[in-house]
Amino acid sequence: MIRLQEVLPIGEPNAFKLHFGRYNGQHEPLDEWARDHEKWVGWQEYRPGRDDFNRPYIFSLMNFHPEPGVWLFGGVFDVVERLPDQYIVGLSPLGQNMIGRLKIHYPYYDRATRVRFENHYGEMQVSEILREPYGGRSFPGFDAIDLSFNELETLVLKNRLDWRQALISAKGVYLITDTLTHKRYVGSAYGEQGIWSRWMEYAQSGHGGNAELRLIVPEANLDYCRANFRFALLEYHLPRALDDYIINRENYWKSVLVTRGAFGLNRN
Repeated sequence: MIRLQEVLPIGEPNAFKLHFGRYNGQHEPLDEWARDHEKWVGWQEYRPGRDDFNRPYIFSLMNFHPEPGVWLFGGVFDVVERLPDQYIVGLSPLGQNMIGRLKIHYPYYDRATRVRFENHYGEMQVSEILREPYGGRSFPGFDAIDLSFNELETLVLKNRLDWRQALISAKGVYLITDTLTHKRYVGSAYGEQGIWSRWMEYAQSGHGGNAELRLIVPEANLDYCRANFRFALLEYHLPRALDDYIINRENYWKSVLVTRGAFGLNRN
């Protein structure tokens, strides 16, 4: 692999703090950035009790969670002002063309997330440079669809062509899991635009019109979904499959996974 120093040379690494952005108990920074770049800026502005970003610059990375040991370059930020409860930062021109594209291989598992850049810079290696800024995972095939709500929301917002083309032409049965309560919901998609159309409704409303999901997802508030919902495809079928057959398969999975009544989120 090529060392990061060769691709992004930095003359004074001791003027930088290195920010390893990773899951904070609610959000993955990679998913936040892909959905809304301004959300990622907020990760640099957060200031705990101590002054972690006590140098002029922040070299920011976000955990590229689809690949262990890999980080995605999130930009260099100037620390413009240090307030008692937050940092005021500005995006530096350094490496701007690499933001969201430069993947760095560097297994790092220490608890500290804001560290001295010079202690790590020399060991970092370039894993890949993407052609376009990251906008969500590539379509993995129908047999490997397992998405967080954040990922689904990003795919819909970006109108990702690979996912859209695949899911718009398929009927199927899917599973929504609430990871907080461990309850599940089984649903089916058999409309004109298949699974894609149905999942778009969830990405936009959080509940997709389902009665039980409405009870736990307040209107116009997707924070609960982003923190707790996951989507998986249980089975898929070609568009010519009869709607009655899809509904029968949906009922089969409801029985198998016990999603009716107290153990799940299906009412019927």
